[in-house]
Amino acid sequence: MRGPPAGLPPHSTRTSTWRAVCALLLREMATTHGRVPGGYLWAVIEPLLGIALLSVIFAITFQAPALGTSFPLFYASGLLPFLAFSDITNRLAQALNFSRPLFAYPAVGVMDALLARFLLAAGTQVAVASLLIAGILFLGETRATPDIATLAQAAGLLMVLALGIGAMNCLLIGLLPLWQRLWAILMRPMFLVSGVFFTVESVPLPWRDLLWWNPLIHVVGLVRRGLYPGYDASYASPVYLLALGLGFALLAGLGLARWHRDILSDL
Repeated sequence: MRGPPAGLPPHSTRTSTWRAVCALLLREMATTHGRVPGGYLWAVIEPLLGIALLSVIFAITFQAPALGTSFPLFYASGLLPFLAFSDITNRLAQALNFSRPLFAYPAVGVMDALLARFLLAAGTQVAVASLLIAGILFLGETRATPDIATLAQAAGLLMVLALGIGAMNCLLIGLLPLWQRLWAILMRPMFLVSGVFFTVESVPLPWRDLLWWNPLIHVVGLVRRGLYPGYDASYASPVYLLALGLGFALLAGLGLARWHRDILSDL
């Protein structure tokens, strides 16, 4: 995607790559939230309002959430992973369009743009989710006992999954611009079938078996396993998430290496 200058040792090439990534990362930080009044505060306010709205609506309808005693914690455990996945994949899908003017410089490559967008989006989402869940645990009577190791595993697997699918979307949109609209259509029902409002155990067969193929169900299950000590989420498979994420990342990397010049010439 960008060949190293002839005669440069490998460490010089790696240094140049990370300089490009850092420069793109700073540009992403300035343009993503830096131009919006309130800046990164909106990254916290938006999911907070969503959690509050869901909590109020379902608290009126039900006496208790499906797990635990706290409506905000239950819906945060489902909504935050979904929002993080959506944000990271959408930003990666638009990485080439966003950095198009910079590809004229030899020091900037396709992978640099993808990595910079991923690092910023992933870091922002992890920080927002950590802040909101910690706030709910501290301010509310949740009776939850967080397992940091399980929550870290869920976050890591979510990042791998989002990276793989986001990079694949970037490739597909470059080859077939119509894919952007098709993906938007596919994502609309995902909010309803990703475990935000329910637990998998409450879904009758055979629909429960069909839900298993939705990778976000596994992420939400791992998050809730890390928050609720009595919840096992035996259906959640880290191997499935890792295989999907790495598989899509490998295919996207090979595709971008093969067709990146064609994609960039069409932008």
